[in-house]
Amino acid sequence: MTYEKYKQVRDWTIDLCSHLETEDFVVQASEHVSPAKWHLAHTTWFFETFVLKKHLDDYKEFHPDFSYFFNSYYNAVGERISRNQRGLMTRPSVEDVFDYRDYIDEQMQLLFAQAINEELRETIVLGLNHEQQHQELLITDLKYNLWLNPMRPAVLNIREYAAQENRGWQKINQGLYSIGFDGEGFCYDNEQGKHQVYLEEFSISTNLVTNGEYLQFVKSGGYQNHEYWLSDAWAWLAENRISLPLYWEEIDGKYRCYTLDGLKELDLSAPVTHVSYYEAAAYVEWAGYRLPTEAEWEIASDKFNWGDRWEWTNSAYLPYPGYKKAAGAIGEYNGKFMINQMVLRGASVATSLGHSRKTYRNFFHPQYRWQFTGIRPCQK
Repeated sequence: MTYEKYKQVRDWTIDLCSHLETEDFVVQASEHVSPAKWHLAHTTWFFETFVLKKHLDDYKEFHPDFSYFFNSYYNAVGERISRNQRGLMTRPSVEDVFDYRDYIDEQMQLLFAQAINEELRETIVLGLNHEQQHQELLITDLKYNLWLNPMRPAVLNIREYAAQENRGWQKINQGLYSIGFDGEGFCYDNEQGKHQVYLEEFSISTNLVTNGEYLQFVKSGGYQNHEYWLSDAWAWLAENRISLPLYWEEIDGKYRCYTLDGLKELDLSAPVTHVSYYEAAAYVEWAGYRLPTEAEWEIASDKFNWGDRWEWTNSAYLPYPGYKKAAGAIGEYNGKFMINQMVLRGASVATSLGHSRKTYRNFFHPQYRWQFTGIRPCQK
């Protein structure tokens, strides 16, 4: 671990914001997303709180109120501003936040000039992976925030809707398999605990469901037929008046979707995205398939290309056998969220380079769809 590697990750966060106006940094359109300014500061707060305050002699805190402003959910660290109020913070300013990042980077450079023991190295690596998580969240949150602007601004081109190739099915034989992280390099604690699982024979699609295929579901009345929907999902549809994937709009029989590169005509060959678990489960029910479990997905993942979409599985987010939370605030990173959420596997077009692996366990509540989520059917 070097300062150059640290700075490379940190600089990418700034690069993602290079085309934003000052006003873009502050918007928070919903409680489940955060302003770009908050992401910039929160990732910086992580290094200040868990690295510099503990390991750099004579470290001077940048501002005494920043922990309250930019802590996310770490109860062990102290009080924090309510999540739904992050967009109300016009102060500290965007300029103040960039100054904060510069200050922490300077202090981290001093730290790197000292001897780095293994425990400290692991915390820094965790901080960098944490920042990469927020780089993806920054992109997806920004898209949601800007979508509500009638101008449908174009600020970033990440090739959201690339077409797929090599359509088909891959059969996986029944048998005993091992899943979970086991090797060199970084992983999150929820990936650990490699263990065996028995799988019945199944087949999994080598492609994700496309916009064109999902449009057939829409046009067939899929959103209006309760037979395809779980009970909670049917109530969610009615309460929120949902009839299309997020960012789709239909005008005079033609479908378009909003991207960070502006409003586009719907590409029927590209994989559908921004669908909830509820929608994914309803689609495969309509199509006569099912969603894979996370174990099936991991075992089969070497047989197909993945990384364009976070892929919904039919597995609840639960600990692996032998899982133990780390002590202190770091232990709040994953373990306390192991309830009422579904596992996603893979990565997405918004995932930072080097931040994906087949054992990665992402997780979200079943109604959320602002991430680049997709559907990979399974059968038998």
